[in-house]
Amino acid sequence: MAKKNKMVLLILTIIFILLIIIVFYFYIGNSKKAEKITWGVDFSQMQAEAIGLNWKEVYLATIKDLGAKNIKLHTQWDWVEGEKDDYFFDDIDWQIKKAEENNVKIIYVLGIKTGRWPECHIPNWFEGLSEEQQKQKILEYIEKVILRYKDSKAIEYWQVENEPFFKFGKCPSWYYDGGEFLKQEVNLVKSLDFERKIIISDSGEQSFWLKPAKIGDIVGITMYKKVWVRILNGIGFYHEFFLSPKFYYRKAELIKNYFNKNVICIELQAEPWTQTVYADASVEEQTKTMNLNQFKKNVEFAKNTGLDTFYFWGAEWWYWMKITQNNSDIWNEARNLFVD
Repeated sequence: MAKKNKMVLLILTIIFILLIIIVFYFYIGNSKKAEKITWGVDFSQMQAEAIGLNWKEVYLATIKDLGAKNIKLHTQWDWVEGEKDDYFFDDIDWQIKKAEENNVKIIYVLGIKTGRWPECHIPNWFEGLSEEQQKQKILEYIEKVILRYKDSKAIEYWQVENEPFFKFGKCPSWYYDGGEFLKQEVNLVKSLDFERKIIISDSGEQSFWLKPAKIGDIVGITMYKKVWVRILNGIGFYHEFFLSPKFYYRKAELIKNYFNKNVICIELQAEPWTQTVYADASVEEQTKTMNLNQFKKNVEFAKNTGLDTFYFWGAEWWYWMKITQNNSDIWNEARNLFVD
């Protein structure tokens, strides 16, 4: 019995020491700040329209008034190919053209899962196809996009899918296959445009980013600070992540050291995370998770991670606050970052 107790004590001691090492490694101390930071924004035509805005007005204001020179462009397959083999690129053509005219660099998100609920943007006609037919149609769509825009000086990176390893959203049952189909998509993109680097993204908080680092040229991550956590319908709580800037810094170091890949933040929280879609929430509830003070805190947190590139998630909401609520606080604060 004494021998068994000693063994248990030894195991507990080892576990305790390991936990101390992990805490010190990921949480204690300061990260080395980047010498120069690039700030960009995510833009979704769908989101702008969902909150009652003129999407072209928002897009132009983001470039000309806000001063954003780096935009991650979320596009939707179900909007582009609403009818099978009938492609509508007019709106995206306009966005790319305006980017070219204003020296804006674009991250173009390709594929089926491109961000914003329901994450996977599937045309109605897609459902009746077999799994292999579905995959083939996605590849055909990606090829159409690459061939149409690869000669544009505005395109800086292709991002293939959005958080393809993070199980969130309404996607086909076969989608989360460990990255096998994702590899097919990446190989196709590289065969059509071997010059541009490919971003593969993942959850900043709930992953160590190893899978995207194996497949992509650049790892893109999310960074969220204050969210509504749903337990059941209508039941939940507001949660502030306790993760430190060092947590992101250390993980980025690991990716750099073992894969020689850079990590950038392609989704920095700068809009509310409410119990329902924020368009249906009161301004009072919206500002529980995002307001000027929270925005400043998120910016300072980002600077302390040591990463050098951040794309804000929420520029459409800033503009909505500016023109419908007469509140330009975050819009103006963000403008100062882009001017710098």
